[in-house]
Amino acid sequence: MTTENSVLERALSDADPGRTPRDAVPDAKAIATRDRILRSTEAPKKRRRARALCWASGVVAVATAAVVAFAMITPQVAAVAGTPAPLDFEGESTVADIVEEAHTALATSEGPSEAVRTVRTASWGFAVEVGKKETKVVPKLSTLTWEPDGSGRMTIIAGVPYDPADAVANSTAEVTSSGEVVTDLIMEPGDFTTPWTTVPAADGADMSAMLRALGMPDDPTAFDVETAFTSALQQWTLTNAQHAELLSLLEEAGDGVALGTSTDRLGRPVAGIRVQSPDGAASDLILISRETGRIVGVERTVLIADEVFDAGAIISYEMWDVTEGTIE
Repeated sequence: MTTENSVLERALSDADPGRTPRDAVPDAKAIATRDRILRSTEAPKKRRRARALCWASGVVAVATAAVVAFAMITPQVAAVAGTPAPLDFEGESTVADIVEEAHTALATSEGPSEAVRTVRTASWGFAVEVGKKETKVVPKLSTLTWEPDGSGRMTIIAGVPYDPADAVANSTAEVTSSGEVVTDLIMEPGDFTTPWTTVPAADGADMSAMLRALGMPDDPTAFDVETAFTSALQQWTLTNAQHAELLSLLEEAGDGVALGTSTDRLGRPVAGIRVQSPDGAASDLILISRETGRIVGVERTVLIADEVFDAGAIISYEMWDVTEGTIE
């Protein structure tokens, strides 16, 4: 899925979390950092790794574009001050067990009668104090509604920021709304583009076709399945039957790892399945509600250290099935 440059530019202007003045001129070190990131003559291996790490697309690109742009022109010593603590998991399970339990819950829990083009999401970015070399995690709560003609609206409300080194903040639900609207983006027809605009049917064939349209190959890994259904969940609130099909595809891929049970960053009981990118540069943690069986979140972890992040750093999380009360 892609979003027109004009939409991204408006989102950058509205959602900029940085405290550096918007008209500030980057210094020589910042320019060098930017040019290194944007350079197109990297070795093929590095380009493959960059693609694996660049999971945010479409809706997420709008919501996080300002964070990315700010990081690109910020000295790296400030940008690596800290990242959120990983979730703690307990107990043992298998992917088959988790999927079976989810299917049971999906059969009895409430869900939409058909897929809808409205999504409420909790995600996060960094706010960096360059002078103090301090980083805070800034949650964002967004609501997206779109139409087949590419028109729509995205509203983003800032969450309450916290220090990723704060043990108290990391031991409880980490996403709390501040009530401050930082973006209210009206999209004109054609602004929002996606390869799948029709309401998907609940059957497995239609779900597979949608995921292939969103980039899933014919013989996917679990990571391929997850990457494609993440794009779908950024655009659609799907039915319980459709979530069941997504989980079946994930299980059939065969290379996910079950992690047991935990509590997500909204305080919800979840089971976890981890999938790894083919190049080993990153892994994604899929969070499945133990109450509803629905896929309610994905978190990304860096596995290979680079100039920006240490190995083991959580660089993004995104959660769905967020209630209106959480966002307000």
